[in-house]
Amino acid sequence: MLKLKKISWVYIFSIIFILLNAYFLIKEQYAFTLLPIALLIILISIFALDKLIFFIVLLAPVSLPLFEFYPNLSFSFSIPTEPILFGILIIFILKLLLNNNFDKKILTHPVSILIYINLFWMLITSITSTMPVVSFKYFVARLWFLASFYFLATQLFKNKNNIHRYFWFYIIPLIIVIAYTINRHLEYGLFDQEAANFVCNPFFADHTSYGAALAMLIPLLIGTLFIKNLSLLKKIVVWIVLVIYMVAIVLSFTRAAWVSLFAAFFVFLVMIFKIKFRLVFVVITTITTLFFIYRTDIIIYLQSNHQDSSTNIAKHIESISNISSDASNMERLNRWSSAYRMFKEKPFLGWGPGTYMFKYAPFQLSYEKTIISTNAGDKGNAHSEYLGPLAESGVLGMLSVLTLFIYIIYLGVKNYTNATNREIKILSLVITLGLFTYLIHGIMNDFLDMDKISALFWGYIASLVAIDVYHIKNKKKLNNKLK
Repeated sequence: MLKLKKISWVYIFSIIFILLNAYFLIKEQYAFTLLPIALLIILISIFALDKLIFFIVLLAPVSLPLFEFYPNLSFSFSIPTEPILFGILIIFILKLLLNNNFDKKILTHPVSILIYINLFWMLITSITSTMPVVSFKYFVARLWFLASFYFLATQLFKNKNNIHRYFWFYIIPLIIVIAYTINRHLEYGLFDQEAANFVCNPFFADHTSYGAALAMLIPLLIGTLFIKNLSLLKKIVVWIVLVIYMVAIVLSFTRAAWVSLFAAFFVFLVMIFKIKFRLVFVVITTITTLFFIYRTDIIIYLQSNHQDSSTNIAKHIESISNISSDASNMERLNRWSSAYRMFKEKPFLGWGPGTYMFKYAPFQLSYEKTIISTNAGDKGNAHSEYLGPLAESGVLGMLSVLTLFIYIIYLGVKNYTNATNREIKILSLVITLGLFTYLIHGIMNDFLDMDKISALFWGYIASLVAIDVYHIKNKKKLNNKLK
C-alpha cells in the first residue's frame, strides 16, 4: 500500500506539471519547460557537485548571452552557465558556514590570500561606487567564478587526472565553436579580416575573446603531446585538435593572441633553460629604461607606420604597431587615455567595479577619438586588465591585481622547478605559459567578466595551487631553487 501511495504521488505531480506546462505553452511562455532541468541541476549540485563543475566547464564555450533571446532586456548574462554558477556560489557559502571542513591549506594559500585582498578592495569600491548596482553585480559575478573555477576546482584537482579532464571538457566543445566560426567564415571568404570580427558570434562577442581562449589552450595541447603514458591513438587525436586550434587562431586575425603566444615562447625558453630570475629582471629593467630614454623616437617611428589591419597575414602583423591610422589600435589608446583621466579624478577609490563603460565617455578628447568611438561611450570596457581596475578601483585596485598576476607566474615557475614527476612538471610549464598568454593579452583586452575566459583563467590558477599543495613532494628541500 505504501509503495502504491508513493507511485500515485508521482503520477499526481506529473499530471500537474503536464497541465501547467500545456497552459504556459499556450501562453507562449516557455521558461516553465526548464523546471525539470533546474530541479535536476539542484539535485546534482547537492549530491555530485564535482560533476556539475565539469558540466559547467563543458557548457562554457557554447554558452549564449541572454540578450540573444530577449534583446530588449536592460541586463544580460550567459546562459545556462551563470545562473548555475550563482547557485553553486550559494551552496559553496552554505557548506563553508555549516560544515567548516574546506581544506585550510587552500584557504590560507598565498594565492587565496591575494584573491581575498583583491575581493575586499573590490567590495569597498563597490560600496563607494558611482553606480553601486552595477558594481555589486560585477562583484557577485567575480565571486561565482571564483567559487566554482578556483576554490571547488582545487578540490577536483587533488586527483591530477581531473586537471586534464577539466580542460578537455572545455577543449572539445570549443571545437564546435571553431567549426561554426570557420563555416561562417567561408561565406565571406576564409581570409576576410573584417568577417573575422563577428563570425564567432554569438558564442563569443568578438574575435579578441575567441582568440584569447585559443591562445590559452594551445600551450596545453602542445604539452599534452610530451606526456609519456599517452597512447598513440590519443597522441593522434591531440595532434588533430592542435592543428584545428592553430588554424583557428590564424583565421581569428587576433593580433593580441598572436603576440601573447610569441611572448609565451620566450617565457618557455627562460623556463626550459633555467635562466636566473635576476637576469630576466635586469633585461626587463634595461628594456624599460631604454624605452623611456628613447620614447620620443619610438613614438615617431610607430606613427610612421600606416599599415592598417589587413587580410594579408604579414601586413596584419605589421599593423600591430600602427598607432597613426589603425582604428582598432587608436581606439585602444583612446580607452587607455580615458581610463588614466578617470584615475586622476578618483585616484584612490575609483569609479566602481564594472562602471568604466558607463563613465568613460566624457573623458574622451576629440582629437583622440576614432571612427569607432562613440559619444555615448557604450562600446565596452577599458580594454586592459590593468588600466580597467585603475579607473574602477583606484591605485590599490590595480596593485592588488598586479600582485596576484605576478605571484601566479612566480608560483608556476616554482612548481616547474620543484616538480620531480614528469607529468606534473609538464603541466606546471604549459599552464604557466597558458596563463602568461592571457596576462599579455590583458594589456590590450579585458575578459575576466566572461564565463568563457574565467573558466580557463581561474581554472589554470586552481591547477597551479593544487599542484603546489597536493602534487609537489619534498617541498622543504627545494625552497631555494629559484634564488
